[in-house]
Amino acid sequence: MNTGDLHSLASSITAVASPFRNYLSDVYEKYRLLDDGVVADYIPELALAKPEWFGICVVTKNGQVFDVGECDQLFTIQSISKAFVYGLALEDHGREYVNTKVSVEPTGEAFNAIVLDEKTNRPYNPMVNAGAIATSDLIKGKGATERLKRILDMFKRYTGRAHDINVPVFLSEKATGNRNRAMAYLMLNFGMVSERVEETLDLYFQQCSILVNARDLGMMAGTLANGGINPVTGERAIDERYVQDVISVMLTCGMYDYSGEWVYRVGMPAKSGVGGGITAVAPGKLGIGTFSPPLDSKGNSVRGIKICEELAKDFGLHLFNVAKPDRVLEDWIAGTGDADTW
Repeated sequence: MNTGDLHSLASSITAVASPFRNYLSDVYEKYRLLDDGVVADYIPELALAKPEWFGICVVTKNGQVFDVGECDQLFTIQSISKAFVYGLALEDHGREYVNTKVSVEPTGEAFNAIVLDEKTNRPYNPMVNAGAIATSDLIKGKGATERLKRILDMFKRYTGRAHDINVPVFLSEKATGNRNRAMAYLMLNFGMVSERVEETLDLYFQQCSILVNARDLGMMAGTLANGGINPVTGERAIDERYVQDVISVMLTCGMYDYSGEWVYRVGMPAKSGVGGGITAVAPGKLGIGTFSPPLDSKGNSVRGIKICEELAKDFGLHLFNVAKPDRVLEDWIAGTGDADTW
């Protein structure tokens, strides 16, 4: 199924008259002109992104798709890939073995800190660079090509379409990746990664350079919200046993060193990337994908955080919310209930 077919299928089952679409348009306009944050520029290709690019996509567990803004604009997935590759590693080896190589503890350190757990020598979690490299090392395959193909096939199951790699970004990541290279060789010294260090580093740089759009991120989150089954194509993307593992680590570690405040304010499992994307999961309900390149000092999309905060507050999507939400999500999506509240 190509991108156009998937979009047509998704649109055909979307509640066209839903007040929820109007709601998304309103919050989009509310933050469209917000000019806080700066575009990532640590490699030249990322700096080419336009600050005004902005897209929001929400995908329900029933396969309804609501999008507004530049949801077709491609950008590199960057660190968002970490959560999904972690899920593939769990499928390849099981949680007990993976846990011997990568811990699941949050850390207040920067995402690119060269630091391992002093007692176990493991990287702290799969969402920091060291942990993500160790996770990529676990992906099975006879060689670099097969391992990369397995990752690309995995993302295709999540999004319903094939993905390309931005080669200039990959080459720039590789050329400037000495800090990541230092982490990898430090972990090799402690037996946390295999001898194929350079192959694994290339795999990691390539997975971060996969091209996605906001609609893809919404579909990926919607798939996790739906227990690992793509809600539009019906294809299973990840064994349901490991969905809990993935979204648990996303909740506690997915937003760099803003993760604690994110849990407090938003309370949804999420992962961000310096390309400007955020994917967020409301388990059993929906997935959110946002794209806006300007980042805050932590490396998270400024507009993306605002959108997720609004949705969590208005529809009671915080995992620990026990109060009645301002708006009943199901009614807003279906166009039922008290119209005066719309």
